[in-house]
Amino acid sequence: MPRHEADEPWRRAVEIIMLRRSPTHGMTGVDCGNDMASMIVCPACDLVHRLDAVGDEVRVRCVRCRAELYRTNSASIDTAVALALAACVLLAVSNLFPLVSLELKGSVRHATLLDAAFALYRQGYAPMAALVVLTTVLIPSFHIAALLYLLFPLRRNSRATAQNQAFRALTRLRPWAMPEVFMLGALVALVKLSALAQVIPGVALFSYGALMMTLSALAAVTPTEQFWRWVEGTRR
Repeated sequence: MPRHEADEPWRRAVEIIMLRRSPTHGMTGVDCGNDMASMIVCPACDLVHRLDAVGDEVRVRCVRCRAELYRTNSASIDTAVALALAACVLLAVSNLFPLVSLELKGSVRHATLLDAAFALYRQGYAPMAALVVLTTVLIPSFHIAALLYLLFPLRRNSRATAQNQAFRALTRLRPWAMPEVFMLGALVALVKLSALAQVIPGVALFSYGALMMTLSALAAVTPTEQFWRWVEGTRR
């Protein structure tokens, strides 16, 4: 049986599940037209769904493989801005203060986040050093700066210059921010170093752990569909 014929029952099912009557226009998504803007493709199985108006606090899954298609929440723009500002402060603290201090035979050495990358570079691990700086400093910095750049105008019911391009770049780079991977590696290294010297966790270690949780919360309140709902809200 051809694939499009096998998928037909699923398409009928999703139309029944996802299409609702609009309270403002009195028509469903099918009545509004069959343009590509009303379609969404499952990232797991490539099944095409008809996209209804995005509601509040919903999580829509594929009718065939149950993969998540999109989700929204009730968070406001102010919540996202507050989290982004908090992440900005935590990132600054993480880079300005010592990450860890090592005491050995009365000698104390302090190391910041960038010192760790420079140490890798001096030992001949330049690609590893560049990867550390990219995933733990540069991409999180861009993540926070881009969200603030996009969200501040939305709070004033306006749009940032090159808004769509900036958000596309953000969604592509966001998966490469890996504070949790760095924290796991740092904790493993500190446990091993504790057998050789006295390890004193620095302020930056705790602030970077807080940054990891703040970025996770920020990603949770700013999924793609939620951002476009805020954009649509500025046009009303």
